[in-house]
Amino acid sequence: MSPTTTANNLLTDNPELYEARFPDPDRLAGRWTEDCLRRHGAGPRVLDMGCGTGRDAAFLHVTGRTVTGADLSEAMLGYARVHHPGPAYVRADLHGFDLGTFDAVVCLDSALLYCHTNDQLDGFLASCRRALAPGGLLVAEMRNGACFLGRTDLLDRPRVNQFTWRGTEYRSSTTLTVDRTAQLLRRTRIWTADDGSAPVEQRSAWRLLFPQELRHFLTAHGFEVLDLYDGPGPRTEPPWHEGELPGATTDADRLHVVARLNTPH
Repeated sequence: MSPTTTANNLLTDNPELYEARFPDPDRLAGRWTEDCLRRHGAGPRVLDMGCGTGRDAAFLHVTGRTVTGADLSEAMLGYARVHHPGPAYVRADLHGFDLGTFDAVVCLDSALLYCHTNDQLDGFLASCRRALAPGGLLVAEMRNGACFLGRTDLLDRPRVNQFTWRGTEYRSSTTLTVDRTAQLLRRTRIWTADDGSAPVEQRSAWRLLFPQELRHFLTAHGFEVLDLYDGPGPRTEPPWHEGELPGATTDADRLHVVARLNTPH
């Protein structure tokens, strides 16, 4: 049976399925984020852009922070309000937003890489600059574009994953390709399930940002880069552990950045 192509996303449209596919029972991403915020002295007001199911926003709320979670997906926001209460959850586009004043903006799990163009990335960083109090922090975690330089083993061949949720086995076949002109990592994913439903093909893309390019954009928008490194982090192998400090390299598959908004003189 030929798959049906859709612009929808099975995981983001079904938040419970998303958490089943990407479990984080120890709240590693939230703990890593809180460690960054605490280590650099961030104030209590936090905006989590691209908050998804709200797991990380809720963890930061439990630490005592005042948290706003923002996402474009109404399904994710509705799920977050019920299953991860505490933060205020609002619908917003990371390409341009005005949600108040914060001491830190957090953008995890490659959400920043949905800024596909320079204009979109400028829009995100300009919005962060407006949102942050003087000396506020931007904490972001994403795929590392530098990792794909010459790494043909990661590209052009399907990788299969499967997991079971509520008695149904889901199988995904994911192929990554590089669009060098647009500087995008394009993903084609075909979903099948053993419940008799038709296969579904989904397409998405991330911006391939390189470490020095990201540093340049941040500096141009008035940020001082405090940390820029590949690991350890919440999605690295091995993963980050409490008390570990940032590394010194930027060539592995994840990229982590902490930047402070310069205070005007």
